[in-house]
Amino acid sequence: MDYPSFLQRLHEGISEPSGSGRHKQIITFDKPHQYWECLSYLKKMKPELAGLRQVQPARLIRALIAPLPGRERLGKYHNGVTVEEDTRIKIHGETAPIPRAEKKLAMPWGVKQVRAYKAWPSSTGNRIRIGVIDTGADFQHPDLRHSLARGINLLNRTMLPYDDNGHGTHIAGTIAASNYDEGMVGVAPRALIHPVKAFDHNGAAYVSDIILGIDWCVLNRVDIINMSFGMKSRSKALLDMVNKAYHNGIVVVASSGNEGKRRSIDYPARYSQTISVGATDKYRRIAPFSNRGQFVDIYAPGEKIVSSWIHGRHHEMNGTSMATSHVTGSIALLLSLRPELGPAEIKALLKRTATPLRLRKSTGRNLLSTKLGEVDAFRLIQEGMKS
Repeated sequence: MDYPSFLQRLHEGISEPSGSGRHKQIITFDKPHQYWECLSYLKKMKPELAGLRQVQPARLIRALIAPLPGRERLGKYHNGVTVEEDTRIKIHGETAPIPRAEKKLAMPWGVKQVRAYKAWPSSTGNRIRIGVIDTGADFQHPDLRHSLARGINLLNRTMLPYDDNGHGTHIAGTIAASNYDEGMVGVAPRALIHPVKAFDHNGAAYVSDIILGIDWCVLNRVDIINMSFGMKSRSKALLDMVNKAYHNGIVVVASSGNEGKRRSIDYPARYSQTISVGATDKYRRIAPFSNRGQFVDIYAPGEKIVSSWIHGRHHEMNGTSMATSHVTGSIALLLSLRPELGPAEIKALLKRTATPLRLRKSTGRNLLSTKLGEVDAFRLIQEGMKS
């Protein structure tokens, strides 16, 4: 199909009423002039201007999220226009959350295990900006009173990114909670969380929401992006946007997934431009639910993690999502002291300073691994200041 035919199909997709067989697609343009030509073409569609509300641009990668009639297969039109179906993606929280008694919490075991508290005399992550692409955050939570900054609600741009699920608040708490007196404290209590609400109350989103979330994070110059979610299929547009963040010096931290796979992990963690994270238990063993293998860069506490929850509460959860937030917080501690470090340097430092994991053999004995490691925030800071 040639380029004019593509424009005609785009016109048809926008013009048709919703529910008439249209399917949202991610359309990327290899040539900048065609992207701008397409935007100009859309603006001239006077009778269908109402339909333009369904077209969202992701300018950093020259992409449009728009409806097309019928189901388009991933592929290229002539002249470098690529179309891929906008698929669903889920957060990486395993099992239903377990309510906790509402009382003063001790420092969560994961924060202790990564030795964040030993790094606090040197760094608390002061003013490091973290985009958490998730279900939003509880802006009224006492743990997060000083930890939340401006964000965006991609599901309803007229509203604040309020959390109606709990997962995003849990992630934010582990990263940067700062309620020393009555609640909990996270790994980097002086870091700033920018909640990017891309997931609904069921913990589901579209790939296009993630693309637009990363786009917002890059344009708003965050230092780290936390992505505690995944999918099985590859997305060219998502890879392009992760690449854009990476080349802008933003550290992208992503969870590996909760299927217990030994040789495979979910996207976007599988992209080499991210720091991929698996989950461990209190004994520094890989958690049974965690994906693992050659594509995982670092492990972190992810089993029975207590953190903040919506309505000012605290809940316990399992998942590589929880592990990812420990790594994000540790990187914030480092970047507060060494803001010039790039994503590749940080990944190398994380691996070099990791604590060896325990591997359970058939004999029942625990052996230390020389290749797999759990994040150690204190050693990360020490080595980071030397390099």
